[in-house]
Amino acid sequence: MGIKIVLRKRENADGTRPLILQVSKNNKTSTIHLGYNILEKDWDAEGQRVRKSHGNSTRLNNLILKKLSDANQTSLDLEINNVFVSSKAVKQKLKPTGGSGFFDQAELYLENLKELGKHNQYSANKPRIRRFKEFLKDDDIAFADITVPLLERFKIYLKKNRKRTDTKTNSEKPITDRTVINHLAAIRSVFGFAVKTGMTEKRFSPFGSDKITIRFPQSLKIGLTAEEVKRLEELELPKDSTPHHARNLWLVSFYFAGMRVSDLLRLKWSDFQNDRLYYAMGKNDKAGSLKIPQKALDILNTYKREKPQHDLVFPDLEILHDMNNAFEVQKRIASVVRKIDENLFKVAKQVDIDKPLTMHIARHTFGNLSGDKIPIQMLQKLYRHSSVTTTISYQANFIHKDADDALDAVVGF
Repeated sequence: MGIKIVLRKRENADGTRPLILQVSKNNKTSTIHLGYNILEKDWDAEGQRVRKSHGNSTRLNNLILKKLSDANQTSLDLEINNVFVSSKAVKQKLKPTGGSGFFDQAELYLENLKELGKHNQYSANKPRIRRFKEFLKDDDIAFADITVPLLERFKIYLKKNRKRTDTKTNSEKPITDRTVINHLAAIRSVFGFAVKTGMTEKRFSPFGSDKITIRFPQSLKIGLTAEEVKRLEELELPKDSTPHHARNLWLVSFYFAGMRVSDLLRLKWSDFQNDRLYYAMGKNDKAGSLKIPQKALDILNTYKREKPQHDLVFPDLEILHDMNNAFEVQKRIASVVRKIDENLFKVAKQVDIDKPLTMHIARHTFGNLSGDKIPIQMLQKLYRHSSVTTTISYQANFIHKDADDALDAVVGF
C-alpha cells in the first residue's frame, strides 16, 4: 500500500495546483482532495511538505502529517480486521462522502472481490445485488433501513418475479428456495464487509438467530454407478472432438478421487513426478499427492505436445497470457466448464444416463462408489477436506446400507 501527498498535475486558472492524498495498491490509485491549492514552487515533492516560502506552510504541513497518519492508521485497522485493503477501501473509510449507502458499499465489496481474483463470487453476487436494487426501484438505502420486514418482502418479490428455465421441459418455473437464500447471503456479505470497514454497525444487521437466518437447503448428491462409468469409458467418440475432450476431463477427474475441475484444468506436466501427481487444491490450499492410475495415464498421454503454453496438461487455459491473474483464470475456467457440461449432457444421452452429468458429478461418483468401503480418514485425505467432519457429512450422502437394512427389517417380512 502506497500512501503519499502529491500535487495534482493539472493547474488551476491562477497557476496553483491542488494538494492530493494519493492511495495506491496493485497498480490502482484513489485520490482525496485536501481542499488546498499551492504553487509548484512552494512544494517539496521529495519531502512531501510545503516549503517555508508559502505564507501558511506550518499549518498546511501539520494538516499533511495528520492526513498521512490517518490514512496509514486506517489501512492498518482494515488489515487487522482481516479486510482486504484496496486503495478505494481506504478512501471510503477516510472520506465516505456519498459512499455510506448500501449500494455504494456493495460496489466497493464487488471491486474487492475482483481485486482478490474471486471471479465466481463476483459474477454470482453482482446480479443478486442488482436485483435487490431493482426491488428498491433503483434507490440507494441506508444500512439501518434494511430490516427484517423489508427482506421478507424481497423474498416474496423474488418468488413472484424471478423465473428459471427448466432445461428438461424448456419451460419457465419459479426460482428455487436455494436461489432466494443466495440473494440474502449476498446482502449479508455486503453487511459484513461494511461492518469490518466501519461503514455501519453490527447492531443494524437484520441477520442473526433472532432475525433473518440463512440456512442453505441440502442438495441431493447423486453419483453414477459403476456400470454407468463403464459405459462412459467404452463410448466411442470422434478423436479431438469437444465431446471426446469433455468425457476425458470427466474421467480423469473421477480417476483422481473426484478432483475439482478448477484444479484439473490448471494441472501442469511438472505436477507429475515419480509416477505420482503432486498438487494443492485451489479451494483450501490443501496439498498432497496421488498415484497415477493407469486409466488416467492412458488419457494424459494423449495430451502430450511440444512446449505447451504455461506447461499446462490440458489446452483449455492456454489462451490466457498471465496465469497469475486469478480473476481472469477463474473467468476462463467458468466459461470452459459451461461448454464442457453442455457436451457432457450430450454424451450422457448417447449412453442412456438420465442423471445430470456435469464435471462436479465426477466427485459425487467417487463418493458413491467408495461408499463405506474406504476408512473415513483416508477419504478425508483423498477429498482434501480440512476437517474430517466435512468428510463424514459429505460421505453420508452415499452410505445407504444401514438405512436400507432397517427398512428391510420392517417391511421385508
